[in-house]
Amino acid sequence: MTQLTIDERQSALGAYERDGYTVFRNVIDAELIEEAQAHVAWLGKRYPNLRPEHYHHPLVRDDAFWVRLIADSRLLDIAELFVGPDISCFTSHYVCKPPLDGHAVLWHQDGAYWDLRPMRAVTLWLAIDHSNPDNGCVRMLPGTHREAILPLEARLEKPNMLASSLNFERFKDITPIDVVLNPGDVSVHHPHIVHGSEPNRSAHRRCGLDIGYMPASVGIHNEALYQTPILVRGDAPRDRQYQPWPEVRLGETIHFRGDAQWNRTAAEKNARFQHLQNSEDDPLTVTSRMMERLNSGTVKPGAKV
Repeated sequence: MTQLTIDERQSALGAYERDGYTVFRNVIDAELIEEAQAHVAWLGKRYPNLRPEHYHHPLVRDDAFWVRLIADSRLLDIAELFVGPDISCFTSHYVCKPPLDGHAVLWHQDGAYWDLRPMRAVTLWLAIDHSNPDNGCVRMLPGTHREAILPLEARLEKPNMLASSLNFERFKDITPIDVVLNPGDVSVHHPHIVHGSEPNRSAHRRCGLDIGYMPASVGIHNEALYQTPILVRGDAPRDRQYQPWPEVRLGETIHFRGDAQWNRTAAEKNARFQHLQNSEDDPLTVTSRMMERLNSGTVKPGAKV
């Protein structure tokens, strides 16, 4: 994506304010998308017992390629429009719906699963594959970002990624908008907007990388799930701690462009701040804990469902 003009920035911000989401085309180049596709395949081999809808962020906390991707300047330029120049990433995971079998994502608000204080964040959704109505693309209910965060209900009667949903009855008169994306396109949406996606009944996989960015000053209060964030741009308050940028290590990531110089970049980033190391829990343990809470209807302990 070329640098946005003032008019393009104003148009994107206007759409986001009006509808609660917006789309940027041709953000990420084809070569990096191919590397992301290889990364997804690598995760599948490393975690064969996980469904590909659940490649959650704990699995990639020590993964240099993941950090290279979520810290890409083109993505951060977009995020900065919405959260400002000091940016941390607090969550990111691949949502991959396999052909003919990909699970639905029922109607929800991202903010219902986050305990951020204040609730100031934005979700970027990077298309790794073509995403369209046939293979279960994201669907938005425009204007619903003006709603408060609504309660969740546990939903286990049919396969769905989050095992929960909000009550859709109040929104039945709003026409959903299909967000059709090509690989490398990015959609951006508000933490309060109601959105979801249908199952993948097509012969083609639908994969995207979901990334949560927030101002570096925002605090995370989810217990043992949304771990220490990683600072990806700018500066941070002195009382905040961040996950270290991981080095390239055998078995912890894939080969990618620039990986020979990556460790120097990581060392320079880490030298700037006091970092809190990740939990000693195994990544699969953290992921299992997240899925258990999702199956109870929320990832916020004590929330009513």
